[in-house]
Amino acid sequence: MKKKLHPHNNSRPVDRRSFLKGGLLAGGAAVGAGLLATGPLARAQAQTQKSGSLNAGDVAILRFLAAAELIEADLWTQYAELGGIGINPPIEVDPTQTLNNYQVALSNLDSDGPQYITSNWKDEITHATFLNAYLESRGAEPVNFDEFETLPGSTAQGSTGIGRLTNIMNLNVDTSWYVRYRSVTNPDLGATFPQAITLKGVTAIPRTDADFEGKSNPNFPGNDHIQAIANVAGFHFGYIEQGGSSLYAAMSQKVTDPEVLEITLGIGGDEIAHFQEWVDFAGNGVQAPVAPLTDPISGLHFPNFFNPLNPLIQPSLIFPVPTEFRPHLPPVSIIRPLTDKFGGAVATIKSFTADGLFIGQSQRFLKTVQAMAVEADSAVRLAP
Repeated sequence: MKKKLHPHNNSRPVDRRSFLKGGLLAGGAAVGAGLLATGPLARAQAQTQKSGSLNAGDVAILRFLAAAELIEADLWTQYAELGGIGINPPIEVDPTQTLNNYQVALSNLDSDGPQYITSNWKDEITHATFLNAYLESRGAEPVNFDEFETLPGSTAQGSTGIGRLTNIMNLNVDTSWYVRYRSVTNPDLGATFPQAITLKGVTAIPRTDADFEGKSNPNFPGNDHIQAIANVAGFHFGYIEQGGSSLYAAMSQKVTDPEVLEITLGIGGDEIAHFQEWVDFAGNGVQAPVAPLTDPISGLHFPNFFNPLNPLIQPSLIFPVPTEFRPHLPPVSIIRPLTDKFGGAVATIKSFTADGLFIGQSQRFLKTVQAMAVEADSAVRLAP
């Protein structure tokens, strides 16, 4: 492994534990217990609307979105520590600096991959910080997950070694999103999709320094083992950001306050921009010169999706294929799913859990985020 790493290896540029000080959910899961049904929440919304403050439904939505952004910020921090570049402003990045083998493997998927990882990480940090600050500015309680940042992370060189909120070293990545956005059928209308590639029990980052090592591949810089890990990361990036795209779209339909709608549409648009990059990024791992690729250690195989060509997994189709919206209307290119049943808050937590992000987390954490999700999905848009 090359020893010269990016500037952030020995320091942590943003302290997630310091910018969110305040009580955890004002009692965590207990807060949601009295507001789980749509009726009581709607009445609470109406009462707060009359008083001129942010209504209970909008608060529930913003708090869940803040929670989701904290989860994203945590996992993207792990990616940025090992695979990002120049994440320690105002230190200037030396374009000639040596990359570690994980960064090299990510660069094989896109030469700007390490920079994109850093940019995505910074965006999620700002989303979480902003949403909590906005909640406080409107008299609502911010979200703080400090007490749950206890999971062990990577011990590879570059990792800060802090406790983590999420696990990205034992993932079951749902790759059906890759097929969904190339299909003319819509999940909101009952369509289901197969996995583009099976990724079960896999790591998306180097777990130890040993993962940096491996037999070099003559087709591209680096080695097959670390390239397979980077390929997993590419599909996981897309999985995370497509979920955010649908989540913000689903929540925006429930928002009452015009300013809150500005926020959900604005941040949701940024999540879509992230997703668009990672669609292309993931596809580069399943075509020449990277693929076909087999990890000599795990046996994980990435075929060349162009050989044979299947339009449902064609790497060069990076924009959403037009899909059905209503039976009597023509196909349209849209984000999907858009409904809370498949793209809402409860669906998000269910998906994150199946992904393996919360392996090792406490039952208290799981109950807390589940209660927040139920509250957010129960919100309804009130008439002016």
